[in-house]
Amino acid sequence: MRSIARMKRPKSPLTPCPSTPPPPHHRQSFTKLITSVSTKRRNILQNPQPLPTSAAEINWKPLNITKSELYLPLTFPTGQTFRWKKTGPLQYTGPIGPHLISLKQLEDNGVGYFCHFTDDEDRARTELFDFLNMGISLNSIWDEFRAADSRFAELALHLEGARVLRQDPLECLIQFICSSNNNIQRITKMVDFISSKGRFLGNVGEFEFYEFPSIEKLALLSEAELREAGFGYRAKYIVGTVAALQSKPGGGQEWLASLRKLDLQDSVGGLCSLPGVGPKVAACIALFALDHHHAIPVDTHVWKIATRYLLPELAGTSLTPRICSRVADAFVSKYGKYAGWAQTLLFISELPSQKAMLPPSVWEADKGRSSVEIQVKSEVVQETKGIPRSKRKLIGK
Repeated sequence: MRSIARMKRPKSPLTPCPSTPPPPHHRQSFTKLITSVSTKRRNILQNPQPLPTSAAEINWKPLNITKSELYLPLTFPTGQTFRWKKTGPLQYTGPIGPHLISLKQLEDNGVGYFCHFTDDEDRARTELFDFLNMGISLNSIWDEFRAADSRFAELALHLEGARVLRQDPLECLIQFICSSNNNIQRITKMVDFISSKGRFLGNVGEFEFYEFPSIEKLALLSEAELREAGFGYRAKYIVGTVAALQSKPGGGQEWLASLRKLDLQDSVGGLCSLPGVGPKVAACIALFALDHHHAIPVDTHVWKIATRYLLPELAGTSLTPRICSRVADAFVSKYGKYAGWAQTLLFISELPSQKAMLPPSVWEADKGRSSVEIQVKSEVVQETKGIPRSKRKLIGK
């Protein structure tokens, strides 16, 4: 997960950018990746036998996905979702709609899957590919990132397969309301509590898994019940958001899905009309659930990345709404339509768990760059002494 203790994302503004669908050369055909499987029902609630949980007990079915397109440890425990659990070495388990699925990084670096519970395995496989955003070729967009940024090219050698997921909008919305000014451990407990109000899907290892509750089921939760469960002020936001969704024409789920068809600015604006959703949280939802691939959730970590590699002249400034907009603009200008995917990889590279795995040469180059930037900034400060603050920016550029 994203830095475990550091992965809280404070609210910050988002730069409006036009939303664009993946261009044809980035799309992948699901029909080429998905082969028909048995539609035999596997209902663990009617099966008294214990579920297989270890890799040795599971008959993994290949997804025909290479490590360069999907590497599970760089995709699931990085703060995109809080519903998937590590259930074994290089193995993660979670619900996708009414399906309970495990994924495993195999010895050949491919990925295998196993449906612990599903009424339709063909449908489960199709929805798994949708959840994994496999309609987008990671290799293709990363080629463009490598060409645009030598640092990205170096990091990509060591951090391949970090995908952006395509989550259900309702699940993503509720999860990121819980994430506001919070830490990973508490976020996970809150999300688990809310998830437990849905249909039980089964146990894998020490974890219980549930289908995410519908808006109607969420509406049965009271603010008092959520506060008692430790949600604090977020209880009011969740209750208010659920009520707001219920009032939407056609139902809240349909309204959330419709945000995928809007441009980024309108989508973020719609999300920000909900209680407890600010521009930063809205950007996370837009990127991880609504197909807005250039949404940039700007927090202090992303801002620091930008000041080191994109906007060194902003070093030492405060994270104001205007600065947040400049940071988001810089990412989009550098990486284009899939800037959110590039930002995700750069963010992951800064996590302590990943920093320790990267070769020293990566950070030695950064130290050299940082010293140059510090010298440049120092020279700018000396040159601007005695000049009115309103005119200093022109010189700093």
